[in-house]
Amino acid sequence: MEYRTLHDWNVTQDQAKRIQRELAGQVRQEPLDVDSVRLAAGSDISFESALEQTSVPVYAGFVILQLPELTPVERAGVATISRFPYIPGLLSFREVPPLLEAWSRLTRRPEALIADGQGLAHPRRFGLACHLGLVLDLPTVGVAKSLLVGRHDSVPDEIGAWAPLVDKGEIIGAALRMRLGAAPVYVSVGHRIDLPSAIALVLRCRGKTRVPETTRQAHLFVNALRRGEEMQEMLEL
Repeated sequence: MEYRTLHDWNVTQDQAKRIQRELAGQVRQEPLDVDSVRLAAGSDISFESALEQTSVPVYAGFVILQLPELTPVERAGVATISRFPYIPGLLSFREVPPLLEAWSRLTRRPEALIADGQGLAHPRRFGLACHLGLVLDLPTVGVAKSLLVGRHDSVPDEIGAWAPLVDKGEIIGAALRMRLGAAPVYVSVGHRIDLPSAIALVLRCRGKTRVPETTRQAHLFVNALRRGEEMQEMLEL
């Protein structure tokens, strides 16, 4: 699959922050007909060694699921090197380039993407999901397991219940209950989707765990690649 080149990836920390601020203005929030989505992708990264190192082997991949069955229809992954240092708030500069290598190996284009990370729930309102969404020009949602910024009220222990995630008086996402008795996940807009549609898409991809099935499948896939397992049932659909 093709993707857009919006900037150089070999940048300093200050340059990366400036790019985030500039591109944040290009993020579009708009309704998505979630019920019409038939192919939803998940993405994930698995590192070979400590995050603190600058150049480390990394395994990046996408899994595309058919909805509503949540059946995998394609997977694509790569083993490559991530060259940007680990810096909270700048993870997209570390993770997006390897993910783009994996994206280029897909033969089908998903209709939406759920990224394992933040979207607008980011200090500069431009997390990993926003970066991926703009580069891929795809409706994209960020789903994170922990907070980066913002606060929320308690979430009722009911599947589908959610509370607004607020930072500096702005709603930047939602704390969403995906599983009874489990901590909520943090959903935020990436690109070409609004928050109600993002919540609906994540719930449509709900499986048996706390995270969306797209995320779970992508996580299993990249970790299998890292372990060097053949897993033909995963690599050949």
